[in-house]
Amino acid sequence: MKQGARLQLKLGQKTRLAPQLRQAIALLQLNRGDLHQTIREALDTNPLLERGDGDQSDSVSDDFAEHDADTDTSTGEIDDAFGEEYNEDWGFDDLPDGFSPVGDSAPDYDEFISNPADETLQHHLLWQVNLAGFSDTDEAIAQAIVYALDEDGYLHDDPATLRASLAPEWLVSVEEIEAVLKRVQHFEPLGVASRSISESLLIQLEAMPVDTPGRQLACHLVKHYLELLGEQDIPRLARAAGARNKDARRALDVIQRCNPYPCARFVDHERSYVIPDVYVHPLPHGWQVTLNPDNAPALRLNPMYTRLAREARGSDRKYLRDRMQEARWLINGLEMRNQTLLAVSSAIVNRQSDFFEHGEKALRPLLQREVSEQVGVHESTVSRATTEKYIHTPRGIFELKYFFSTGIDSGDGQQVSATAVKARLRDLVSQEPPEKPFSDQALADRLAESGIRLARRTVAKYREQLGIPGSARRRKPAQPSS
Repeated sequence: MKQGARLQLKLGQKTRLAPQLRQAIALLQLNRGDLHQTIREALDTNPLLERGDGDQSDSVSDDFAEHDADTDTSTGEIDDAFGEEYNEDWGFDDLPDGFSPVGDSAPDYDEFISNPADETLQHHLLWQVNLAGFSDTDEAIAQAIVYALDEDGYLHDDPATLRASLAPEWLVSVEEIEAVLKRVQHFEPLGVASRSISESLLIQLEAMPVDTPGRQLACHLVKHYLELLGEQDIPRLARAAGARNKDARRALDVIQRCNPYPCARFVDHERSYVIPDVYVHPLPHGWQVTLNPDNAPALRLNPMYTRLAREARGSDRKYLRDRMQEARWLINGLEMRNQTLLAVSSAIVNRQSDFFEHGEKALRPLLQREVSEQVGVHESTVSRATTEKYIHTPRGIFELKYFFSTGIDSGDGQQVSATAVKARLRDLVSQEPPEKPFSDQALADRLAESGIRLARRTVAKYREQLGIPGSARRRKPAQPSS
């Protein structure tokens, strides 16, 4: 007996963000170059917007107050969805009535294809994200992964950090991020977005045909004997893996077909330069933090078009009124961006003041959560405010994310920054006898003498992250005496 169609009612909850919050989040996440491009597009497409001297005295007349009230239908949704967190996230009590995207910020993928010499890794990957058929949520995750990659195409942010960077607009699970990450890692170049060299090599090896001679042993060697692979000691590799010399040699040949830096072709050091977003200057008693005055040019409403908007009627009036609202939203969004960036930078400088005097050995442990609590914003806001934002200091230019570091127990109840530990490790290696370099255990013992107690495996991990080869590869023959 066939059953007829049935109607079912399903209840569920879904977080929706008002357009103004999406716009504010988008502006905060933009780096300096993308921000200027967004502003240029807005100036080109919106006649009511013009460069000014920062005087925002031009305002919408009372004629438009009713319109603003009528069109503001999304603020209530945010209040219901986020409660007090909405205002706390940005640190402002009075947000503008609404934001909407200005211009088309989507990448011009046709231009990327037609100008391969100018293509960046980020553009290349975003083009593939656009063609991958992701859902809206997965596409947001993939974009977050792409924006988090370093210049070599490696991913250093863990899933929890990526999850925080997507909130509150996208509330996703760690499992969803891991699933999307696996797909991105199989984009071209294969192995991009890996967390380590071994992971990148494994992805490339596993993509080879299953019957490739030496493939299985190659995967085993990469997983467990990466350091020995660098020494290319075939007999030692064979003994460690319990294999024959000829099998180890075949596996090594397979591994050498892979590229530990698959994104190297996108790195152009000659064209790489950074303009800081923030400056820090020494004062007699502390440090002063200021924004780059060229960060975002002052914008204002064009007074002539503002008068026309008051007098226009019909479709012209609606067009000018909508452009006026867009201009107001952008002006307020840029002001919010600058205030958030300054507040986050000041909190970081205040915590890491010893670094500016004594260098990276004096870096203190610092988490994004601590800055978010101090500034009074959401942790995801701190992540966006520090990604691809640079600070000029007396010790050079650094990405703001550089100052975040997990804490390591130094053995005496104190916490020391992982970055500071790496700096000490680098110094120890630079001072070692070239003919008898320190093993990882010897390095751990010397760190313990300075009050930092780490396991040998942890020392080996930090050494690899610093790009320092093992002791066997660092050893240099003694110079013959004359």
